[in-house]
Amino acid sequence: MKHAIAAALAGMALTCPAYAQEPAKGYIEGVAQSTFGNVTSQSYGVEGGFSIASRLQIFGEVAHANDTATASLATSAQVIAGALSQTQSNVGYNAEQPTTFGLGGIRFLFPASAKIEPYVRVGAGVASVQKNVTYTVNGTDVTGNLPQYGIVLGTDLSGTETKMMLDFGGGVSWAVWQKLVVDLQYRYGHVFTDDEGINISRAGIGIGIRF
Repeated sequence: MKHAIAAALAGMALTCPAYAQEPAKGYIEGVAQSTFGNVTSQSYGVEGGFSIASRLQIFGEVAHANDTATASLATSAQVIAGALSQTQSNVGYNAEQPTTFGLGGIRFLFPASAKIEPYVRVGAGVASVQKNVTYTVNGTDVTGNLPQYGIVLGTDLSGTETKMMLDFGGGVSWAVWQKLVVDLQYRYGHVFTDDEGINISRAGIGIGIRF
C-alpha cells in the first residue's frame, strides 16, 4: 500500500506544469491520518513550517498515534494471559501501544502550479512509547493485582520508553480557496526502541493555511 501511495505522489509531482510564482513563506495545518503496520489505528497532530530558501522549508510536527503495537508485544501479552489462565477462568487481555512524537526536518517543494505544490520531506525527533497492556478475569480488570497471582509484568509489557525517531515521506498541498490548503500525505517513520523497533506508516490529510 505504501508503495502505491508513494508512486501516486511521485506521478503527481512529475505531471504538474512548472510555474514561476514563489511558494508561500510558511504554513500550519491540523493532520488526521490512518496508521498501518502490525495493527491499523489512527493518528492526529499539528504541523507547521516556514521557507528558508526558494524551494526549501523547515517543518515541525507534534502528533499522537493511538496504537503502534508490534507483533512481539501481542505475543508477550498472550504468554502472560496463558499463565494466568492456569489458575483463573475467563481470562482476557488487551495490548495497545500509544505513541506520542515530535519531529523536525526539511521539506523540498517541487515546481508545480499556483494551486498545486508537491513535496518530499525528511525529519527526525523523539517518540514516547507507552506499553498499555491490561488483563481481566471474569470481566474485572486485574492488571494492578497481578502480583497476587504470582505474575509481574516486565518492561516488555509495561512502562514508557522515549527513543529517537526518523521519518520521511511526501505529499501534495492543494490551495483550495485563498489561503486555505488541503494536504494529501504519506509518512513512514521508525522508532528505535530497545526491542525490534517500531515502524509507523501514516496516510491521511492535513487542512490548514499558507501565509
